Amino acid sequence: MATTDTSHDPSMLGLRALVWTLAEPSRAQRLLDVTGLSPADLKASVGDPATLSALFGFLENHEPDLIACAAEIGVKPEALVAAHRALDA
Repeated sequence: MATTDTSHDPSMLGLRALVWTLAEPSRAQRLLDVTGLSPADLKASVGDPATLSALFGFLENHEPDLIACAAEIGVKPEALVAAHRALDA
């Protein structure tokens, strides 16, 4: 049975980055503040490409978070930026 490598799939990277972002309450609150999403909005649209794109934009606008997130989920920061571009294409 063939397996698919999803490690660089934009949506999967977005979900992994979202888990990382929400793990820290102050960072999670900053995401909500910056994006204008409510917790209910985020829950309802968690897999939506526009929501994941907003998350990537949030990370890109604060480079320390972008770098830390990438390190934690095991990818290069450039992979997160590329995923953002792919979702916006």
